[in-house]
Amino acid sequence: MKVAVALLLLLFVATHAEHRGRAYVRDKVCQEFKTMGKDDFRTLTLIMNSRKFSNATFEEISHLVREIVSLAETCCTDGADPSCYDAGSSALSAKSCGPDSPFPAHPETAACCAHHGLEQKLCLAALQHPPRQLPHYVEPSNEELCQAFKKDPKDFADRFLHEYVSSYGQAPLPVLLGSTRNFLSMVSTCCISPAPTVCFLKEKLQRKTLSLLTLMSNRACTRFTVYGKDKLKFSYLTMLAQKIPSASFEDLSPLADDAAEVFSQCCDSVAEDCMQKKLSEHTAKVCTTLSAKDERFADCCAGKNIMQNYFCISSLKPAAAPKLPELQKPTNKHLCGDDGALHARRYMFELSRRHTSVPDVFLGKVYDKSENVIRECCSAKDASACLDSKKQQVGGELPTFLEKANQFCGQYDELNFLDFKKRLRDSIRQTMPDASPELLAQLVDQRANFASTCCPANSPPLYCATQVTAELESMCKQGSCALV
Repeated sequence: MKVAVALLLLLFVATHAEHRGRAYVRDKVCQEFKTMGKDDFRTLTLIMNSRKFSNATFEEISHLVREIVSLAETCCTDGADPSCYDAGSSALSAKSCGPDSPFPAHPETAACCAHHGLEQKLCLAALQHPPRQLPHYVEPSNEELCQAFKKDPKDFADRFLHEYVSSYGQAPLPVLLGSTRNFLSMVSTCCISPAPTVCFLKEKLQRKTLSLLTLMSNRACTRFTVYGKDKLKFSYLTMLAQKIPSASFEDLSPLADDAAEVFSQCCDSVAEDCMQKKLSEHTAKVCTTLSAKDERFADCCAGKNIMQNYFCISSLKPAAAPKLPELQKPTNKHLCGDDGALHARRYMFELSRRHTSVPDVFLGKVYDKSENVIRECCSAKDASACLDSKKQQVGGELPTFLEKANQFCGQYDELNFLDFKKRLRDSIRQTMPDASPELLAQLVDQRANFASTCCPANSPPLYCATQVTAELESMCKQGSCALV
């Protein structure tokens, strides 16, 4: 299903309409509808809108898909009235603004509906949900897959596409298309096979690379979407520094730059092999640079499947922090100089490898604060005085914050989950000796869920940033607020 995705964005009255006109929108949608045929057009419409509205229900997406396909089917026939598409899309916008709209809900819909005409359509077309914090798709058993497939193949395919795409919607569209098409092909083949168990085993082994590519690119592109290119460099640098803290900044910084470049090029690319090709090249660079420096990296890089090698590297746990000299902070002159960002980044690298159990979602707070301080102070009349004041404020609480985070996530990494919860229970009981058994159990579960979600290196960035902010705000009650 090779298509120009830029054209597919026109399915719900694309945002480029104001520059090209209504006829351009109609012509391009109709061109795609005729080229692809109704079935492929419908499938891709379902994928695009499940990706765009990741929190929508299957029923909401189905309503929207039916309307879009019906509009194209009605208005893209030879001899259709030229005003058909514009009138139909206006009716679709009006339906979106109705009190009982069956389409995906969005908090900004009402603001869009306050506009009229093309402006309203453009506003509605631009709406989308943020990336899902945690993928919710769980693959059923082989027996459950075949039972649902045989009952209604079309409904099975639609529901799978919605669930899978809304879970992994930040993966590049070509990766999603390839992965979903491959999965549905596997199900349709194995569910009519005389030996379905053997068939599924064989097919799942063959699709392992594609599954890993979907998983890893969704994680990376979610971070790219949330962080932007510069903070993604910091995030990737932190990840490497904590896995191999013996490596130098000069070794790891170019690899972080390269990773950020890969994701900036490929996360929104419509090139069919961009992500797999570029990520494979990046993994080769990581292996070339780091295999000789660390046995764990060498083991990961020994595999023949380079995507599995990348997954292996990303799954490595943080290494023990080495004994290093006392950390030297960058001077005010350095921070406000032409290469201030480089000095700040090197400082964050040094923090990361001295606190290897502090994930980047925690260190990200320090990164954000340093960025804000540099931006604020370096443009101030007395930059040096401003920086000194901020350093004193942040410096007072940073060691405590890092120590607590390092201990918390360090214990999570070292202990099995039951022992970790026992340690949490003992710790909370010491600080809250009068807590009831019910409250104690609730607090232990909350802390354990926080750790299991936010201590791993591939934690969801938006959710965990909110959780870390809440942790910092609780510290504020004791008079410490500079990092919030």
